[in-house]
Amino acid sequence: MLIVSACLAGLNCRYDGDNSLDREIEEMSRKGEALPVCPEQLGGLPTPRAPSEIEVACGEDVLAGSSRVVNAEGKDVTSHFVRGAWETLALVRAMGITKGIMKAHSPSCGVEKIKREGRVVKGSGVCAALLLREGVRLTER
Repeated sequence: MLIVSACLAGLNCRYDGDNSLDREIEEMSRKGEALPVCPEQLGGLPTPRAPSEIEVACGEDVLAGSSRVVNAEGKDVTSHFVRGAWETLALVRAMGITKGIMKAHSPSCGVEKIKREGRVVKGSGVCAALLLREGVRLTER
């Protein structure tokens, strides 16, 4: 069983109410080989919602309290991102999941790259950072 970003499985949970369908991940989810999650929804954010970015650095810094996640309206949504990351980790632990495929460039799910000010920068999202720290092996699409 893998943990996967729900938008990759075709669920309309992205900030804009759309998805980022990846047919392979959709099929894995249908077969019960992957558990789709949206950390932002698990953290209590609605869909659709204003897009958000990590202000400086990356998800590890948000978890450490030295950076924030702010949406396009200027609202601090850090607590939602952190809560969603911990809820996702709880699911991973409950299911015994050790691997996952997450959405690249996401402030929650990006494993190696996130977006900041319209540019792709090196770093992980909040949820990916927590999962990686806990030993979950992640790749991104």
